[in-house]
Amino acid sequence: MSNLDALVCDFQNKDHNAFKELYDLYNSSIYGIIFNIVKDSSIAEELMQDTFMKAWRKSASYSAKKGRFFTWLLNIARNSALDKIRSKDYKNNLMNLNAEDYSHCIECSKNLDSLTNTIGLKDFMSGLSANDLKVIDLIYFKGYTHKQASEYLKIPIGTVKTRNRNSIRQLRVMLL
Repeated sequence: MSNLDALVCDFQNKDHNAFKELYDLYNSSIYGIIFNIVKDSSIAEELMQDTFMKAWRKSASYSAKKGRFFTWLLNIARNSALDKIRSKDYKNNLMNLNAEDYSHCIECSKNLDSLTNTIGLKDFMSGLSANDLKVIDLIYFKGYTHKQASEYLKIPIGTVKTRNRNSIRQLRVMLL
């Protein structure tokens, strides 16, 4: 069992020191991901803290068999940020960076250099075709719905769903 696995296990057992260590390890990454979506530092800070509190409350639902802890945490953060911008009717295409800018931000962060969960994100993203990357960018980094992505790209919604599904499958193969 690695140190991170033991730390996550302690976190799931409601160890406050494990919470603090995981918070210190991931808070700037989670903040950056949320900020890329909401584009407001105070909202990003609030959502980042909410993310850790949700993770704490729902820690029993995390399973290492389903993925990495960082990915689980990232999904909580991303969903919270998307819920926030949708609740305020933000304009998705004006509020977010494109996927290329996003992966550059993650790679350049000095706090992330040692985190295996984020190293090589740009390499994985570059493994996707240009069409697939556009779909992933709109759906996952800009918060578009399938319908909005279909309208924006002027392609059938079924094509958007297929490209999304195939891209996720391809990324999973690359990551595992």
